[in-house]
Amino acid sequence: MDTHLIVLAAGQGTRMNSDLPKVLHLIGGAPLFAHALASGDALNPVNRVLVVGHGGEQVRRAAATIDPEITVVDQTRQLGTGHAVGCARAALNGATGTVFVLFGDTPFIRAETLQRMAEARAHNSIVVLGFQAADPGRYGRLVTDGHRLERIVEFNDASPEERTITLCNGGIMAIDATVLFDLVDAVGNANASGEYYLTDIVSIARSRGLQATAVTCPEAETMGINTRAELARGEAIFQAAKRDEALENGVTLIAPNTVFFSFDTYVGRDALVEPNVVFGPGVTVETEAVIRAFSHLEGCHVGARAVVGPYARLRPGTELSNEVKIGNFVEIKNSLIGDGAKVNHLSYVGDAEVGENTNLGAGTVTCNYDGVFKHRTVIGRGAFIGSSTMLVAPVTIGAGAMTASGSVITSDVPDGALALGRAKQVNKPGLALRMFEKLKALKASEQKVSG
Repeated sequence: MDTHLIVLAAGQGTRMNSDLPKVLHLIGGAPLFAHALASGDALNPVNRVLVVGHGGEQVRRAAATIDPEITVVDQTRQLGTGHAVGCARAALNGATGTVFVLFGDTPFIRAETLQRMAEARAHNSIVVLGFQAADPGRYGRLVTDGHRLERIVEFNDASPEERTITLCNGGIMAIDATVLFDLVDAVGNANASGEYYLTDIVSIARSRGLQATAVTCPEAETMGINTRAELARGEAIFQAAKRDEALENGVTLIAPNTVFFSFDTYVGRDALVEPNVVFGPGVTVETEAVIRAFSHLEGCHVGARAVVGPYARLRPGTELSNEVKIGNFVEIKNSLIGDGAKVNHLSYVGDAEVGENTNLGAGTVTCNYDGVFKHRTVIGRGAFIGSSTMLVAPVTIGAGAMTASGSVITSDVPDGALALGRAKQVNKPGLALRMFEKLKALKASEQKVSG
């Protein structure tokens, strides 16, 4: 049975008090709607349709970076969830199997829950996700008869008796693709909100003799993000889950609550992460690596048994090979650092290739930017770069070569050569004493005038 996804991401999200569309706010470094798409990916969908509205062009651009093949359709007027699903009609023309309707602001639906819904769909035209609410509040209620779902009633339209029901609507649906849009066409807006509710398709389906049922999950799984406070709670839930996952996978976290992960962070078995480390998107850390305190990593790969930090920054495009050492206050960007190489102190390495077992002294800088273009630095294996060397790219340092401390290197250095690129030192006897005496006299004169 084919599976198709519709992710609703058209809402304005006024309660976020933001110029940014609600579904573009981040949890774990990824937009809210990306989490819904990731859950649905476990079903191997044939089609993925994203329905956008407020800030649609921004959402469209973000979606293209996540999945260039996703179909994005516009809901030009926000007339309710039924209307939003109807906007996907052309994208799913002739589809068979099951259409899952997900919400772009509901990031914690598990793939296992969607799989249970898919299994239930085999015997029903509609499957709705529900949960037992501790405080039903203003949730829509699921009205059931045994295992049969008869209808969904929104809180504003519910009778006093229906409001006592604690089985609430989680929003997610799995629907027979061959009847979905016929059911949507039959939805009206004669309700308290004047909107076309997707939830009405359940009672319409039942009136036509079609079967519907509910699958339940924990209430926390259906958490929607509507405010900044809920966004913060959602981030906390996400981080707690990622920390537990890392510990379960054999990673040592010395102070788990101070380590922050992204949605795609991978840390290998027997790696050690010290306190106050932040993993941005796109980070892979291999086995037995050590990430020391107060380091920030994004878009990079850290090889086995490498040591990073403390206070290190690894930026996108950084590739650390095995047993590399990156020390305190070192920044690496878009560079390959070979096996066993060391960049231990106060250095910047950008747009560079550093050979294996090479040592970069404190204060080494690859001067990679000329104000318009970026240029590359290549350092051969086993080279030694003296402290406070400026490597003005493009430049190549040969294997086994050395630069003298304080040098400004503007030309290539052959293999095994020593390069010195600094002005000759000249000492002026007694000049420092005379200069100090002159300066002190000047200062005293100025103080006398101002006094």
